[in-house]
Amino acid sequence: MNTFHKHLGTGLAALALTALVACGDDGSYGSGGSDGSFGDSGGDQDPGVGVGQGGAQDFGQFRQILEDGGIPGPEVLDDVGFFNEHKIEMPAADCGENVCLHGLFGRMGNMISGSDCNIVLLGMNTPINPDELERPPLNLAIAIDTSGSMKGDPMDYTVEGLVRMLDALEPGDYISLVAFSDVATVVADHLAHDDPALDQAIASLYASGSTNVYDGLRSAYDLVGEHAAPELQNRVILLSDGVATAGITNDDKALNLATSWADAGVGLTTIGVGTDFDVELMRDLSETGAGAFYFLENPAAVQEVFIEEVTSFLVPLAEELHIDIDINNADYRLRGIYGTKLFEFSGAGADIDIPTVQIAHRTSPSDNDNGRRGGGGAIVVELLEASSPSGDGSSVGQLDLRYRDPATQQLVEQSVPINSPLTFDSPDFYFESASAEKGFVTLNVFVGFHMAASRAAVGDGRGALVVLQGLAQNVELWLQENPDFDIEDDLKYIYMFIDNLIAAGAQNPADQQTQPVPPEPWPQD
Repeated sequence: MNTFHKHLGTGLAALALTALVACGDDGSYGSGGSDGSFGDSGGDQDPGVGVGQGGAQDFGQFRQILEDGGIPGPEVLDDVGFFNEHKIEMPAADCGENVCLHGLFGRMGNMISGSDCNIVLLGMNTPINPDELERPPLNLAIAIDTSGSMKGDPMDYTVEGLVRMLDALEPGDYISLVAFSDVATVVADHLAHDDPALDQAIASLYASGSTNVYDGLRSAYDLVGEHAAPELQNRVILLSDGVATAGITNDDKALNLATSWADAGVGLTTIGVGTDFDVELMRDLSETGAGAFYFLENPAAVQEVFIEEVTSFLVPLAEELHIDIDINNADYRLRGIYGTKLFEFSGAGADIDIPTVQIAHRTSPSDNDNGRRGGGGAIVVELLEASSPSGDGSSVGQLDLRYRDPATQQLVEQSVPINSPLTFDSPDFYFESASAEKGFVTLNVFVGFHMAASRAAVGDGRGALVVLQGLAQNVELWLQENPDFDIEDDLKYIYMFIDNLIAAGAQNPADQQTQPVPPEPWPQD
């Protein structure tokens, strides 16, 4: 019996793991396929480099609220950002194309209530060496919030970040700069990256006045549009630390602006600084504008994000990417998709559309970018199992990938089977690979955070603790056999959430003689 089971306790942990204890022929935990291997590409094969998608790039606001001693609401926890902070290694990128898709099956009792959970991990990687990838010349406009709230460290770090970004630019790159407070002002119009006037424009930035987000965004788009060309990477970056207080303050107007320019091929990345900016607007703008969204609780991280944007995120590997999920086995039904926003259910499957994907900046799980994890991009599909399965589980379904190569404009297509060796009499525990297992744990932590935040938001602190305490013990036990930087960091914030709830007066179920039953995160609906 391995450590995971040897240290199972009584009460909440034992209750939450009832289904896990029965998994596997010998009750062991941590082996994958029938041969005991995880099925990862191993040997001398190159696992390739991760591929990321647009949208939220982190869950920093959720973390920051916990670090400040608060109780985060469910609205600040974004699944795309959460999964992006979990680097999950994929099998070899040996599909022969720029982007390779993988579909890895797994099943185990979940880490909250213990009932079975079936998942398919969708991951993408590339055989391309980031150091050898040539990106198109850049036509970039940066809209910087220079309102009074940016005075001090936020503005100082922004200026330093812009200066450091210039060193990462290449010949042929042109930058425009817009400062916006009460109104927007163009301080640099399409200057070469090594033009001394650009340095002077950056140095001239200062903070005062209100926040006219719409005017700043519109001005940046206009500047990019004046110089846009098919051979250029045409893009806007919007940075703000507040909400719109001047000019047009209607969110729909800004979103419509981003939509129209995205349709014209101009992407948008948004950066929120501090804790007082309009997170919903900035997140929605990035998703609408086919770009990325960063929350920066530490103004110093502005420097890193500017460099990241021009060195990795602005290099598209694929455009108009579409994944068709077809679950063709009657034993399973698709119930949920986590880690991407642009999907629609269709019959027995779903369709995922991602405007662009690019090389992920984080190359290994131990690379935490001086505190910013990022660099993931996996998608997890949740499946419900039929109450009376037929037992023919060898083929679960199929993934069909289609995308346009941005260099050749050729259409690329791939088909990937989703397989499982499980039958009606098979053990409940199986993971096709260690990657699928980490994806499973990541999903459990995300759902646990969301359940706890939702319960706390309606005044049920005790219910939030029931979720988090069982989850914490199960994650801790899993980590004893599977050390992982990302999940260890998650565990730290699970315990921080618990401490904050107790400090806020939540009734601690661990102090009661009768332990409550954990809620069911995946009801068989």
